Order: sequence, then C-alpha cells, then structure tokens
Amino acid sequence: MSEEFSLLREHDGVVGIREATAAGVSYESIRHQLRHGRWQQLQRGTYAAFNGTPTRQAEFWAALLRAGPDAVLSHQSAAELHGLLDGRSAPLHVTVPHDSNPARRGRIPGVIVHRSRSIARTRHPVLTPPRTRIEDTVLDLIECSRSFDEAYDWICRAIGRRRTTAERIRAALDARMRFRWRRDIGLALGDASDGALSLLELRYVRGVERPHGLPAAKRQARVRQPTGNRYMDNLYADYRACVELDGTAAHPEDEQWRDKQRDRWNSVHEGIETIRIGFLGLRDQRSRCETAADVATWLSGRGPAVGHPCSHPGCPLR
Repeated sequence: MSEEFSLLREHDGVVGIREATAAGVSYESIRHQLRHGRWQQLQRGTYAAFNGTPTRQAEFWAALLRAGPDAVLSHQSAAELHGLLDGRSAPLHVTVPHDSNPARRGRIPGVIVHRSRSIARTRHPVLTPPRTRIEDTVLDLIECSRSFDEAYDWICRAIGRRRTTAERIRAALDARMRFRWRRDIGLALGDASDGALSLLELRYVRGVERPHGLPAAKRQARVRQPTGNRYMDNLYADYRACVELDGTAAHPEDEQWRDKQRDRWNSVHEGIETIRIGFLGLRDQRSRCETAADVATWLSGRGPAVGHPCSHPGCPLR
C-alpha cells in the first residue's frame, strides 16, 4: 500500500485505475472504498481517495489521469495555473500527444482535448500538475483567439504580470513551424517589450504616435515621489509632458480631454504636464487623427515642432 499512498500524495489524493492496479491495489478494493463512501469517482476510471467537494487540484488531476499518462494541462487551464486568469477556466483544457486517442476510451466530461506533435518541448519540465510552459500557453491562447485584440491581451497579461518576457515568448514563437498571425505577433511583441502593455497603449503607439511623426515616448517611465514611485504611461521627457491613457474613462464624446481639461501634476517633478486620453480618443481612424493633431500642437507648444499628416485622407494634422 505504500505505492498507493505515494500516488495519492503526488496527485493530490486522486488515483487512476491503471496506476492503482499497477501499485497492487485490486479493483475489488477500490469498489469497496466506493461502496462505503470513502472514495468517489471523478472521471471514468479516476477516483478521489476522500469524500466531500473535490479541490481544484483534484479536478485537474482527474482530467489528466483520464486523458492519459502524457497529458498536460494547456490553454485556459494552464493560464489559470500560471496566474494569467483571475477566475477558473471552464471547461478544462488538456493537450495530449498527436497520436494519442483519449476518445477511444470515451468522452471526458467537462474537458476539451487538444493534440500536439511538440508536447515534449512545450511541457513544463518540473511543475505539477503537468502543464505547458507559460510562453507556449500564451501562444496556444493566441492561436485560439477570435481577434488580434484578444490575442494581444494575452501578451499583455503575461508580461504585465511579470510571468515572462517578450523575448521568451518570441523564442517560443520561433520554435513553431506554423503559427497564426506570426508577423503581427512578432511586431506586437516588440511593442510590448517597449512598454505598450494594454490595447489602449498599442492603439496610441500605432494609431497616434508613429503614423503622425510624433516623438517616441518612454513607456511606463518610473519617477520617484516622496510617497513612492509613480509610473507614467507615455513620458516625453524633452517636452516635460506625459500622455496618460485612461481605459476606464467613460466620458460623453463632447467631454473628451480635447475640451482642454488638463491635469497639472505638481510634485517633485513639478512642471511635467499631463493629459489623459480615453477610449473615445482612440476608437477609430478619425478620432486617432484628431488626437494626434492635438498632441502634436500641445507638444509643439512646449518644444520643437513635431508631427505630420498620416496617409489617411482628411487627417487634420498640419
């Protein structure tokens, strides 16, 4: 029974029928435990050696043991374990070797099964329950995303929460022969590495700053205050100016920052002027051009003239 106890410890109290019988536990003994309510079935051929509500770890192990010995948690389930999700993933996601066939043993309730030819490379070498590496988890989620915005959000979460870096995600991307949005994701990793860690920041960089010839701001610039550090979204140090992007602002269209309402930030860095741009200032081409015109005028009033019209007809920047 020592092997059985070892299995239970390794799998958070969950054991599969194959592992149990290999450890010398008879099927009759398992049925006896189930009849007396000391064990419970979580998946077909997978049991928890306790009663009561299964833990999350037990749910993970039940899915893995049911899927086969080489299965790993992946996609949203791996993201949950890596701290990229704030809640629980439902359904569970597991990845198995390409030539594996868990369906041969019946459907796995509450589990989506993926197949991979490179599972040995993408599997994390030490973490349990077994899961894909965080970089490959991000890439798997990107390939399943319904839009580029959703894909970029996964990059922002992984880097912004300091779970990995753009360079590591790029290395994992280079190791994949085929990948959806390869060029776009490669460019996006460069923007994320420079500090554009939200969709709003990406839209500002790509829709306002670059196409209109504005200087490149320093992203997430850290400045010291008596009360602690402050991080500024887009700092134009030579102009003593900062553009803050407010993703939570929900102002009516006629009350945007372009009404000339501006924050004066008076602290140890007195003299840095801050304006805030919300979603409405970046939502479409017209609004981005108008935002660029205002930012260019504002910066040009604080230093050397900057900005030029973009290729969009009717761009108001002169």
